[in-house]
Amino acid sequence: MTRVIITGAKGRMGQALVACAKNFRQLEVVGQIDTGDDLAAVIDKGDVVIDFSTHTATVEVAALCARHGKALVIGTTGHTDTDTFEITKSRAKISIVWASNFSTGVNTLFWLTRKAAEILGPDFDLEVVEMHHRLKRDAPSGTAKTLAEILADVRQLRLAEAARHGRSGIVGERKPSEIGIHSLRGGDVVGDHTVVFANTGERVELTHKASSRDTFANGALRAALWVVNQKPGLYDMQDVLGLK
Repeated sequence: MTRVIITGAKGRMGQALVACAKNFRQLEVVGQIDTGDDLAAVIDKGDVVIDFSTHTATVEVAALCARHGKALVIGTTGHTDTDTFEITKSRAKISIVWASNFSTGVNTLFWLTRKAAEILGPDFDLEVVEMHHRLKRDAPSGTAKTLAEILADVRQLRLAEAARHGRSGIVGERKPSEIGIHSLRGGDVVGDHTVVFANTGERVELTHKASSRDTFANGALRAALWVVNQKPGLYDMQDVLGLK
């Protein structure tokens, strides 16, 4: 039995994790932590922490897991470069699954995006469009960033230079090296992502639409079962699903 502690347990994803965990006979939720609760007080009860709190809390969560030798699954997004550096230091001591999206379908989209970019080649213009609910605080989504990073990697571009976050005014003709990234917000949209490959006379679009957070919760729980048996290091859902 794998004992799980969930941080951010009162949030939308936290509630989905608690509900979906009941369907995993190999898992037991032994802690539900949210704002004002002390993770340190219960961390020794668990084998793995699933963190869906906020990006500002993840640095401390990772450090605490490293001190106690507990595996970690990270689902927060919006981290600064400094946050990312501090979090990844813990991989020397514990196994971590850090993914921008835990959906099996989205991770298939990641794989397909790489293959399509390789096959279609440099003549196709690249654009990423994402839409989420009105309450989402960060933009673009972590998933959109990952998609753009995949495209930049295939094209051998630096994403920081290639990314175009929306366009306004007289911006001139589109450059072949651009990777457009566009964020839409509204209603209760769980998460839609589309990668557009556009050329003269034809267009290829790869789209994933999520209608339930259970998709992400089930993936994160699957990652928790997997990560407790891994050596210290930094992994993602491609590793969990055997797509690498």
